[in-house]
Amino acid sequence: MIKIEVDMALCQHYGQCVFEAPNIFKLNDDDKLEYVASADDSERDNVESAVDVCPMQAIRIVE
Repeated sequence: MIKIEVDMALCQHYGQCVFEAPNIFKLNDDDKLEYVASADDSERDNVESAVDVCPMQAIRIVE
């Protein structure tokens, strides 16, 4: 399992992470980011891509 953290003070809800890891990240009806804090290792590549594309660098994987 991998643990994911999003600094919601930095997040501007652009949603780029949703395109990279749709099983982990989503925008709710108010266009605010929601995410799961832990995911199966099979999602690691997708989450790493989401970390890379986040314009605010608000996402990180906790090792």
